[in-house]
Amino acid sequence: MTITKRFILIFGILTTCISCDQTTKSVAQSLLSTTEAWSFLGGTIRFQLTHNPGAFLSLGASLPDIWRQTLFSVAVAGLLLALLGYALFAKSASAFVVLAFALLVAGGLGNTIDRLIYDGYVIDFINIGIGSLRTGIFNVADIAVTTGMLMLIVNELHQKHKSV
Repeated sequence: MTITKRFILIFGILTTCISCDQTTKSVAQSLLSTTEAWSFLGGTIRFQLTHNPGAFLSLGASLPDIWRQTLFSVAVAGLLLALLGYALFAKSASAFVVLAFALLVAGGLGNTIDRLIYDGYVIDFINIGIGSLRTGIFNVADIAVTTGMLMLIVNELHQKHKSV
């Protein structure tokens, strides 16, 4: 895959994912409440506004502010730059792997934008599950990160299976 094609793929994924993420968060903030959930499909899907100072599932939310801001802003920004560099310049990376890394970067950037705009927290609003078996509250950026990670795991399993 040429660098031009990689750039176009990555730019397209970043633009699409970040736009969707920020738009849905804006809509969630204008329509949803932090105290009441909107429920659909018999409670399978719930929308409720949450301000998450931590990472996925509020991991790290109880850290002191300076540690949390350093970890979730500076360290994450460095990691995102490294992932972006790999996606752009690793000649051995397939289009599938480049797409996976682009999703990771897009999701990370979506949440980093929130941290910069909203004084250190991320807007979360989606919850799915059945009965008491439920996910944490998440957002579109988290979906992009999770999809990218699952793609990398599938790729790794496929590579190991091919070599056996």
